[in-house]
Amino acid sequence: MDHLAKVFAQTRAFVAVIVLQFGFAGMALITKFALNQGMSQHVLVVYRHAIATLVIAPFAIVFDRKIRPKMTLSIFIKILLLGLLEPVLDQNLFYGGMKYTSATFTSAMCNVLPAFAFIFAWIFKLEKVNMRNSRSQAKLIGTVVTVGGAMLLTLMNGAKLRLPWTNSDHHQVSSTAGTQQHPIRGALMITLGCFCWASFIVLQAITLKSYPAELSLTALICLVGTIEGTIVAVVADAGDASVWYIHFDSKLLAAVYSGVVCSGFAYYVQGMIMRSRGPVFVTAFNPLSTVIVAILSSFILSETLYLGRVIGAIVIVIGLYMVLWGKSQDQPLSSLSIETQESNDLKMISPTKVSNQELVVLDLPSNKVTPTDEYV
Repeated sequence: MDHLAKVFAQTRAFVAVIVLQFGFAGMALITKFALNQGMSQHVLVVYRHAIATLVIAPFAIVFDRKIRPKMTLSIFIKILLLGLLEPVLDQNLFYGGMKYTSATFTSAMCNVLPAFAFIFAWIFKLEKVNMRNSRSQAKLIGTVVTVGGAMLLTLMNGAKLRLPWTNSDHHQVSSTAGTQQHPIRGALMITLGCFCWASFIVLQAITLKSYPAELSLTALICLVGTIEGTIVAVVADAGDASVWYIHFDSKLLAAVYSGVVCSGFAYYVQGMIMRSRGPVFVTAFNPLSTVIVAILSSFILSETLYLGRVIGAIVIVIGLYMVLWGKSQDQPLSSLSIETQESNDLKMISPTKVSNQELVVLDLPSNKVTPTDEYV
């Protein structure tokens, strides 16, 4: 049992981020279908975070009541900025870019996220880089390769991959109905969205140091995102009240799924993982969602796969796993601190045998030396 518990403790971070990638892959497919049906991306952002707030807030009130820190002006400003960066800017750009491209293309372009996260974490000293160290070199080279793969994926199409289940003209027309393909415009919007997303992740890691209550922080981010997103939606969709109407269809499913899984659950899990592994680790698994989306979208949305995009995605995966290898060689700061503290504690409490055969131990709280019974 102890061995199983140890294995679980060592692998739970990996399992959690893999589950997140499956959740993000499902969101890409469901929201792409809803956007194809004419749903406003601005309204989707509002409904997504309103639902996330309703789901997460009760848990935050109950479970964080004893650990919730006092709200300060500095923390409040950070939460306002967090709500603007990811729930509003990133997601509006992300969904806007998805409208101009495909679910597979959007998911693949999001693989530039770890590169941005690594650069920001380096700037804010959340990630250590030593150019003479092989793991730091791997992280830097992997970042450059990732960006190159994203450019390749954006600019190069190549031959169509003729898959049996995507050859139907009827399916292909239905999957792209109501949208026009503008890869360059879509790629720019998605890239800017990833820039905001990476900024959000790094700022979340910084905020958790002064506000270490993941559920409460998640609920506040979603609440602020709902308010700020509503302002954006009212301005962007002014004069068209019909965009706010929602029924029991794919639009409602997109709002509920993305709100519960990709906002509420994802923000909370990201916060938990970042406290021990850092922001770069959280984003390094993004290529997995690209593979999942590429496979499922060809079945569900009948999207056409291009050879150039497949090659670009492979290059991105190679670059990102160079970054991941470099990260795997780094010892998490938290575990390093724990081991250092344990080592210091052992030195402080190690038994010392004195001439009168009395054992001297340290009383840690008071730092007093007290003799024990006769040492046998």
